[in-house]
Amino acid sequence: MAEVKGDKYRDHIYGEGEATTVWKHGAPPNYDVVNKLFEEERTHVWEKGTLEERVQRMLKTYEMEMMEIVHKARIQDYKTIDPDGFTFSVNGRAPLNFKQIAEIGGSYNFFLQTSLPDKLKVYDPNKETQQSSHEKFTTAFPRGFAIEILHVYSGPPNIVYKFRHWAYMEGPFKGHAPTGKKVEFYGMAHFEVDETWKIKKVEFFFDRGELLSGLVEGPLLEGTKTEIGSTSMSCPVMKQI
Repeated sequence: MAEVKGDKYRDHIYGEGEATTVWKHGAPPNYDVVNKLFEEERTHVWEKGTLEERVQRMLKTYEMEMMEIVHKARIQDYKTIDPDGFTFSVNGRAPLNFKQIAEIGGSYNFFLQTSLPDKLKVYDPNKETQQSSHEKFTTAFPRGFAIEILHVYSGPPNIVYKFRHWAYMEGPFKGHAPTGKKVEFYGMAHFEVDETWKIKKVEFFFDRGELLSGLVEGPLLEGTKTEIGSTSMSCPVMKQI
């Protein structure tokens, strides 16, 4: 019997439900590397079927489809959300619909939206494409960017939870040399779901400086300049980057 492919922690990648899915790169993504990091360093092992495990699986699947919008080519192939009514917001900013997210370039470009002046932005989503954003972070984090659920405060239809996101900076980022150090941040999020657990609304709350400050900690590589000059890491605005 042929081996049935699957992912331990995500849905909507393999199986009959994805038989007609069009993948941008010709095949579904493989998460074996980041799954290994997740299993080695997670702080909780949630029992299958518990609310925490279900929310964690939904979060990881949602990230595969929406945070990494580089994978699925067609709107009708997205299973975790209802594209027609879906909205996303970060840190209290105005919500974005699916079309706006796609125009921004998805991925980190909508997750790292900010109101800081251009000269203070370590990472400027408005100057990055879907491809450049994806390349920058996959280069900096060759072992992937793991995420886990720490606590679920309420169940459906309004799921509120605390999460931890972490990786190791083992590649350069925007001219900064890799440090090899762990880069991590914590945050809160809200998923509003329908009766089938399809996500209608997403709200994330976190300090983007916890992520970005670790990526510019290393020295500049020879011949490169940052877009914000040589701002010291002790500068108070770095907490807001």
